[in-house]
This record gives sequence, C-alpha cells and structure tokens, in this order.
Amino acid sequence: MNQPHIAFLGLGLMGSGMAARLLGGGFPLTVFNRNPDKARPLAAAGARVAASPREAAATADLIISMVADDNASRALWFGESGALAGARPGVIGIECSTVTVAWVRELAAAVTARGGHFLDAPVTGSRTHAAAGELTFLVGGDAATLETVRPVLAPMSKAVVHLGPTGGGALIKLINNFMCGVQVAALAEALTLIERSGLERARALEVLTGGAPGSPLVRTVAARMTAPDFTPNFLLRLMAKDLRYALQEGGRLGMEPATAAAALTVFQAGIAAGYGEQDIAAVVEPFRKK
Repeated sequence: MNQPHIAFLGLGLMGSGMAARLLGGGFPLTVFNRNPDKARPLAAAGARVAASPREAAATADLIISMVADDNASRALWFGESGALAGARPGVIGIECSTVTVAWVRELAAAVTARGGHFLDAPVTGSRTHAAAGELTFLVGGDAATLETVRPVLAPMSKAVVHLGPTGGGALIKLINNFMCGVQVAALAEALTLIERSGLERARALEVLTGGAPGSPLVRTVAARMTAPDFTPNFLLRLMAKDLRYALQEGGRLGMEPATAAAALTVFQAGIAAGYGEQDIAAVVEPFRKK
C-alpha cells in the first residue's frame, strides 16, 4: 500500500501520539476527535481535521480507531455520522482500542459487509511509547491484510505480533492488561505495608524491584508511587475497565480469573476515592489513607 490516506479517530493519551507518528511518517492524515481542541497540534502540523468520523472516512484507504472502550468505539464506527457510513469499498479498518472480543467480531463483520477488511490491533505501551513510536501491536485477522498495512504500523511500533484470526489481538491484550492490573494492585498493597512497618522504604523497594517481583511495570510504577507522580500515562479508570472486560472474557470461556477480580476491587476503590482520571500508580493512595 503506497502512501494510503489514513483516517485516525480518537486523540487521547495514546491516539494523539500515534497520529503524530503517522503524520511524521509522511502519510496523508485526517483526524477526528470529539473534543476538537485535541486536534489542533496535528492540524498545525498538516493533518486535516474532520467534523465527524463519517467525514474522516470518506477519503480514507485505512481507518484507525483508538478510544476508551466498546461504547466509544461503537459511537465512532456506527450510526449516520459513523465511519462506516462514509467508508469506501475496499477500506481497511483497524481497531486499536482495548475492547471486548465480542465487539471486535461484530465490528469485523460490519466492515466486511461493506466490502472492507478488518484487523483488531490493540497495543502495549503507554503514552510515552506512543509518542516515541515504540508500541507493540497485537493483531488479530487476516495475515495478508496485516502485510498490506505493515508500512503504516511501522512508524508507530517497535514490534507487530500476529495472534491469529479476528479477536486474537483483543483477547491477548485483555489478558496482558489483567496481569498488569494484578501486579499494580499487589504493589500498592506491598508499598503500603513497607511504609507502615518502619522499614527504610528505598532499601525495601530495591529488594522488590531488583528481585523476582521486579518486572519492568513494577519498577516503573513503584517510582511513580514513591514520587508521588500520578501524571496520567495509563488512566486508572481504564485499567478497571480492562479488568472488567477480562472477567467477561473469562466467563465466556468458562472460568473466572480470581486475581483479576481481586485487582478490580482495588481499582474500583481508587475510582471511588477520586483517582479515576489519574495514573494507575494512584491506586496506592486509598491504602495510604486508611
């Protein structure tokens, strides 16, 4: 695919960085965001700003969506002003949002019914990885379609992993995020124990972050919790959403991930305490204040 025209829908913490990478890669780009103010930096850099997803899709060879959840994705793709209403035959739709497998399959069927092709391609990485083009794409769908769009994914990514048929990318992303949520919830409790115990915090954390529990995520979030710095990289409320979706998928497959359920309780407490719009590291604060 030689310099396709791209419609990018959703310019939040992740989407704004991804769209900027595409624009920097020389791709003709039209963007849409419910809050048009977020599109201004991209417009200043040369992107066209559309008034609706339908308008954005009208000239696009490829449509990329990056929003918060199933409902936000459905609102972009479906309806009279949705992207599919304006999509041309042969368009390739890519859903990068962290959404349910059921919604991905419904959306794939709708894109195919309009003569297009579809990939679910959620990403791992945070806001800083999006801005630096260091995301990993987890892709479900047709292998040939993936090969067609690899040059488009390249400016945004350090790796692209094909997970098989439609829904494979969406499912592994939820599994990935539920494991991340469990680690962050456990870290919040562990750090609170350290702080209340009288242990020297920095030295105690060196043991944890330098030993077996010290995953890259634990090391990164531990630094934010101790700073404290809750500048959003991954919104706390979105982790709660991902844990809920993972539990839904578990139910569909005949199991309930108990650790995901426990972590969800911790994140729901963070939301109830008013930290939903802050970074996932803020999940430690309700423990500190008990």
